[in-house]
Amino acid sequence: MKIAIQGIEGSFHDEAVQQLFPNEEVSLITCDSFDAVAQSVKKGKAEYGVIAVENSIAGSILPNYNLIDSHDFEVYDEVFLNIQMYLMALETESIIDVFEVHSHPVALLQCKDYLRKFPPQFKIIEGKDTASEAKRIKENNLKGVAAIAGKQVAERYGLKILDSHIQDIKENQTRFVLIGARGSTLNNKEATKASLKFQLGHEVGTLSNALQILAANDINLTKIQSLPVLGKPWKYAFFMDVTFNDVETFYQAVEALQPHVHNCKVLGAYASNKENIPSKLTPMSNEK
Repeated sequence: MKIAIQGIEGSFHDEAVQQLFPNEEVSLITCDSFDAVAQSVKKGKAEYGVIAVENSIAGSILPNYNLIDSHDFEVYDEVFLNIQMYLMALETESIIDVFEVHSHPVALLQCKDYLRKFPPQFKIIEGKDTASEAKRIKENNLKGVAAIAGKQVAERYGLKILDSHIQDIKENQTRFVLIGARGSTLNNKEATKASLKFQLGHEVGTLSNALQILAANDINLTKIQSLPVLGKPWKYAFFMDVTFNDVETFYQAVEALQPHVHNCKVLGAYASNKENIPSKLTPMSNEK
């Protein structure tokens, strides 16, 4: 099974793949960007992709919702990682030697209070991803430069941890989703959660009416996010996550919703997975 991720081996995306498929033989397709992950899946270089969609400190990674929608991917699974951030550098360095810190922009945002403690001349550099920046320090023997990444990265690339648990809020989680082409699995009968998207007219009460339809069908709204519709200034799409007890009832609610909204799409129906149970994904035919 080939899975595309943003980042390299040892990154948080790699860890998310291991949580989803601990007993499967997985070949990673490592990518520099989330868009490259989408292209790898779209072009068939990878069967699936794993991308982060939200963090409990930094919030939603909004462009990734548009990636899922615009490429017509399906969300098959989710997994949550407890993200602990570490400051790391070469074995010869101490924290007083550091004048630059490199990491992924989201990781830097999660540690902004910690980074404010450094002197004004201190440089904070946004990089491709957490693991790649740490690996570059090791390979290029960069002195005075540190990276922010997970503990597993320091262990993998032989860096010294200078400080631990440096994220602003200690309970720091990131949600990742498994995406792929639509219809590549038969098994969504165990679904208890779904992601969907729709647009609304400008009439008064349109959002309220849509939410009432979901509530009337015992569909629980857990997240809602508005994003601009690409190419249509000042028009917005709503992306939401919902939970339910019966997947058939969910699809009935979607049918009831259709006349009241525009361009309604179910991005995926899957098992809610805060327990990080391994994926039950079974690639099959296009039948549902």
